[in-house]
Amino acid sequence: TQNLPPGLEYLNQLDRIIIHQQVELLEAILGTETSSKYEIKNHLGQRVYFAVEENDCFDRNLCSPIRSFTIRIADNMGREVIRVNRPLRCNSCWFPCFLQELEVQSPPGTIAGYVVQNWDPFLPKFTVQNESKEDVLKIIGPYATCGCFEDVDFEVKALNEMSTIGKISKYWSGFVNNVFTNTANFGIQVPVDLDVRIKAVMIGACFLIDLMFFEKSLNGL
Repeated sequence: TQNLPPGLEYLNQLDRIIIHQQVELLEAILGTETSSKYEIKNHLGQRVYFAVEENDCFDRNLCSPIRSFTIRIADNMGREVIRVNRPLRCNSCWFPCFLQELEVQSPPGTIAGYVVQNWDPFLPKFTVQNESKEDVLKIIGPYATCGCFEDVDFEVKALNEMSTIGKISKYWSGFVNNVFTNTANFGIQVPVDLDVRIKAVMIGACFLIDLMFFEKSLNGL
């Protein structure tokens, strides 16, 4: 544990992580995107980290699902321990040379790893990489991600895509949340002995999956 990035020591003993997006009443009432705020909890519901998205109003409302952002993740003492950076990139299989890529730093300023979208005509696919851009894991989603009245699972797999070692799940949170706000509840399940830096990257992957597949504009509802 002495060699772990400061603030990530707690991830060393977790194999399940819950990410809960806080309800934004202004978003529900006015139908406009606001900066997302998240609580990151252990399986007992105890808050481990708090995350805040940083970008501008233009990005949130006009580029919503593909918007660039920086998410700062702080521990319960207010110390920033993880930083997630997403540039503005395409979200279409017609532009395979400019697909999604996300960088995770821990501590801020030091690369922990990357999440890179892979081109596939049918399934959402991503590769999790370490700080040297070496492939570590694969994430493969379902053909349909609408998830009406049920959870949606993105499987975490070994590089050969044969064995499943975990998953990122979008939990169905009920009619009120899904219709009137964009709040989300996610669960991450990974082996407890997975490198804590890769666990931090998996948190970043969860944010990317949320925006790509579950962030919907409220205009016109």
